[in-house]
Amino acid sequence: MNLNKLKKLSSDASYRIFFRNKIFKKSSVVVYCKKRKKSNLVIYDSINKILIKNKLIAPQLIKNGYIKNYIEIEDFGDTTVFQFLKKNNSKKLFYYKKIILLLNKIQKIKTKKIKTFLNQDYKIPNYSKKILLNEANLFLQWYLPKFIIGKKKIILKKKISRILKNLLNKLTYGKKVFVHRDFHVSNIMITRKGFGIIDSQDALFGNIAYDLASLIDDVRLKTNSKLKDKIFNEFIKENKLLDKDKFKNDFEILSVLRNFKIIGIFSRLSKRDKKNKYLKLIPYAWELIENRVKNNNKFNDLKKILEENFPKKIRHYEN
Repeated sequence: MNLNKLKKLSSDASYRIFFRNKIFKKSSVVVYCKKRKKSNLVIYDSINKILIKNKLIAPQLIKNGYIKNYIEIEDFGDTTVFQFLKKNNSKKLFYYKKIILLLNKIQKIKTKKIKTFLNQDYKIPNYSKKILLNEANLFLQWYLPKFIIGKKKIILKKKISRILKNLLNKLTYGKKVFVHRDFHVSNIMITRKGFGIIDSQDALFGNIAYDLASLIDDVRLKTNSKLKDKIFNEFIKENKLLDKDKFKNDFEILSVLRNFKIIGIFSRLSKRDKKNKYLKLIPYAWELIENRVKNNNKFNDLKKILEENFPKKIRHYEN
């Protein structure tokens, strides 16, 4: 396939490059990737197969070009829920209620194993505390060294990592559900068939609160606290068997850890991959962390160490 003849689509935060292949009135998307091919091509399609098997809408595989570093998949068009809501602010709650129903369907998935297009078994791993901690520690690896150096950097890394580990030990929900792991309105497409789910290659089985935290405290789409509370309560209403206090505890912890991860990833994208467009989102990620830790005793140690070492002028710094 000659990629030079195809229309290049906007890229995401991965190693993948997307192209639209249009033949007459039919179109498909070519996903090209040379680095981390297994997760970005094989596992991505495998998770899509699991979603489709469970009657959810995900891109179907059209052609396996793995040996040439690509796969060709179904084209869902260009309209994400994010793009729609940016133009239709008054419909936010209506759409978020529909997305909660979608999330409930996703969390009912029991399928853990599937055959890949390479005819190998793929089993979705569990979202362990070790993985969660490693993700949050991306903040310490890629963001912290921009502002803090020398011996202080080493000491601070250890202190913050210990605090994050303690927070992980306060998670209460042990039962694991399907976790998309990047569930937000930019990864939900509006298609003729309904909501289409994309960017699902990182899916794991983990805490029931994670994807809701990803949806509500979405760094890409600013929402006020009133709307956030309404979305949270809608999820509780649809999941009556949940212990609200225990669930909220996990939701808050996972939101904070996720936004530490996001700040780390966006810093890494800039420094390592020269993708600077995500830096402008870091101040809002900080704001999301601040909103969860304020007036919340379980975050006292974290709040104190952040206030001492990351003042406002650092948090709002985008370079």
